[in-house]
Amino acid sequence: MTLLLLKLTLAPLLVVGSSLAGRRWGARVAGMMVAFPVVAGPILVIVALEHGARFGARAAAASLLGLVSLAVFAVVLAYAGRHRRWPAALVVSWAATVGADVLLARVEIGVGWAFALILGVVWVAHRCVAAIGSKAGPAGGAVPRPPWWDLPARAAATVVMVLSVTGIAARAGPVVAGVLAPFPVASSVVAGFVLAQQGAAAAVRMLAGLMQGLVGFAVFCGLAAVLLEPFGVAGAFAVAVAGALITQVGLAVPRRGAQPSQPGRTRPAS
Repeated sequence: MTLLLLKLTLAPLLVVGSSLAGRRWGARVAGMMVAFPVVAGPILVIVALEHGARFGARAAAASLLGLVSLAVFAVVLAYAGRHRRWPAALVVSWAATVGADVLLARVEIGVGWAFALILGVVWVAHRCVAAIGSKAGPAGGAVPRPPWWDLPARAAATVVMVLSVTGIAARAGPVVAGVLAPFPVASSVVAGFVLAQQGAAAAVRMLAGLMQGLVGFAVFCGLAAVLLEPFGVAGAFAVAVAGALITQVGLAVPRRGAQPSQPGRTRPAS
């Protein structure tokens, strides 16, 4: 019952919280927040509790490779969002993500190599999203006031996606479960609503923030993979969450002399 409650509360709360943060500080901040492993974390905890620390460590290591699929999702959605309406853009992005997942499920490499790989992939994906954003143009005017049902609809969509993904992961092996753990559940909901309500330029900014936040996600998965067997489930995930939080906060601190972005406005090109 506790694990079911985690599935039904953590991810929707993340989506609602990141959506509210996006309204206050802009789409990029929402992207960074939604990258925090609130969906993948409970999946990996469930896997480790049900199948043991060794199984969980393998799943966490595979999750690092799963972040490659999340980067693919962001790049494809950024491009498709400029040329298709939001339902088609999401479907194309999910298809690309599943295709990447199928390929990655066949790959097993060490945690160190996987961590280095995802850092390189995130760097390339961030540059691709930035290039797409330069062609999408600036955001147009003020952000429209969302309807009253906006946040409940986001939370409900998140619950449906979480139950679907965790249901598949629970029946799969450690590699498949790990690769599926970072499936873009919360990011799909937030990006889809941003694309539908604010347009492609705002969605690209959100996805750029997502790419930045994936570094903390990678730290979480890497620490869990290395520490699960020696530290146990509670100790390993406590350290992994702390590491992800420290990384996210460090990346969120603006560079000296940088001006914080504001909703409905764009920063001048450097």
